[in-house]
Amino acid sequence: QVQLKESGGGSVEAGGSLTLSCSLSGAAVSSSSMAWFRQRPGKEREGVAAIVGDFIPTYANALKDRFTISKDNAKNTVYLQMDNLKPEDSAMYYCGAAPEIKQGRWRLLLSREYKYWGQGTQVTVSS
Repeated sequence: QVQLKESGGGSVEAGGSLTLSCSLSGAAVSSSSMAWFRQRPGKEREGVAAIVGDFIPTYANALKDRFTISKDNAKNTVYLQMDNLKPEDSAMYYCGAAPEIKQGRWRLLLSREYKYWGQGTQVTVSS
């Protein structure tokens, strides 16, 4: 049974940083496609960043200069480092996993590509 658990969310002032963690069980991060998504109030879930195997990570264009995705295969955990946070980054952040190495960067930030999801961690950025 594949399970994901996010942690690390919280409240921070604009310009601050947070690091989110996503712990995966029941599958290996090293052989899975992993991604972070977020959902702001009244908005659809949007892709933030994805990391797949040894490929270069994929980022949403608007976030690539401030967000960094990484993974620790030994800990079976994926991270999202968020710097210079803005109030518009406030959202519920979700980790998604697919138990295969997906080909094609165009699909990595599409929520329909991920079979498993965590319950999310809230990030609130105040101005």
